[in-house]
Amino acid sequence: MSASASGERVAVHRARLRVAVLTGVIITLLVTVVGGIADTVMTRAQSDQVWRELRYGAARGDLSSPPVCTWLFARGATPLANAPAGFPVESDMRRVGRTHEAVERTVRRDDTRYLVRTQVRPDGKVVQAVFDLRFQLADRRHLWFALGVAEVVGLLAAAVTGVVLGRLAVSPLAEALTRQRRFVTDASHELRTPVTQVYTRAQLLARQAAAQDLPARHREGLTRLVGSAGRLGEVLDDLLLSASLAAGPARPSEHRPVDLAALARAAVAEEADRVREGGLTVVVDGPPRPLFVDGVESALRRAVGELLSNAVGHTPPGGRIEVALARVRGTVTLTVANTGKGFEPAEAERLFERFHRGGSTGRYGLGLALLREVVTHHGGTVAATGRPGHGARFVIRLPLGGPPAVSVPPPRGRAPRLVPRRVRAGRT
Repeated sequence: MSASASGERVAVHRARLRVAVLTGVIITLLVTVVGGIADTVMTRAQSDQVWRELRYGAARGDLSSPPVCTWLFARGATPLANAPAGFPVESDMRRVGRTHEAVERTVRRDDTRYLVRTQVRPDGKVVQAVFDLRFQLADRRHLWFALGVAEVVGLLAAAVTGVVLGRLAVSPLAEALTRQRRFVTDASHELRTPVTQVYTRAQLLARQAAAQDLPARHREGLTRLVGSAGRLGEVLDDLLLSASLAAGPARPSEHRPVDLAALARAAVAEEADRVREGGLTVVVDGPPRPLFVDGVESALRRAVGELLSNAVGHTPPGGRIEVALARVRGTVTLTVANTGKGFEPAEAERLFERFHRGGSTGRYGLGLALLREVVTHHGGTVAATGRPGHGARFVIRLPLGGPPAVSVPPPRGRAPRLVPRRVRAGRT
């Protein structure tokens, strides 16, 4: 299976999972809200009804035949045989007898709750009414059990919904993105050869024009044609690399130890002509030993080259560019600072957006965006800082890697041991 297909399957699976999770969260919230409202309404309705009955029984109920789940206590009256233990509450009886003010409370006892009201009747008798909430509490537990079952069913429905929605909505989107990415890759690849031929032919014509001393306007036109063809080739390279990165992470076999210090020095050497033409000063500061990172060499070379090219393009004649490499806490840092015009601090993040132009960059908006894609796919970060009139500073941080494996030759004087291997015959 290709990296592109694998990446698409992972993306579709994640999208389906997100849909299922979001649907489950929504259903959970709905069930919880509905359950909370139902419990509040039921609790309030039951409480109002029970207190009404309790107050009526305390004021007018027959002591010998109280309503269901209710017991009435009074001085000199014999309580019913099934009356709960611990009643009446003597402290409330004495208090009401002394103050003649009704007292209401809730008592927890015997794994249930009792509502208790004590008051003085018009005939001067102190009566205490007790109501057992056992059945009301059972109704509430049944309600929450039903809501729990509904929650489980809702989560199962959310999972099924996530799969169905993923197939109906996410898969066509992933297929459209795949076709778009394939189109960009194919178009860039097919255009690469003719653009390279145009660029080579334009260079040859420019040299011939200079050798034959053609008019200046012809030579200038050919020079501009060479520059435009070169920039078009760079855009195609950016599109190809961006499409390969978007298709999925590079296979482990494509990763190898890459000396970032050597890449930086090579990039500086490649920009020697532009540096000389602009009268710039480029200083490279780094340790003499290699600084290895684990990655794809071609992609990292493109990223480092873009960073230096960006600095050269934004530094005015006579300016200075400093390239610094260091090993810091398990990472390799590459810093490129220039004395150019700089940029507003608020523009720092927008510089890495596709097709963003913060000035006359001579690029088409893919360079720095592609730089961030490459660094991010290698587990690193890139940041930009600057101020107008004080230049800019770009810092790349990549995880430190190990040196390449070195094959040890066999000792002299001893032939390497050959292990016989059985070869299976077959068709060729």
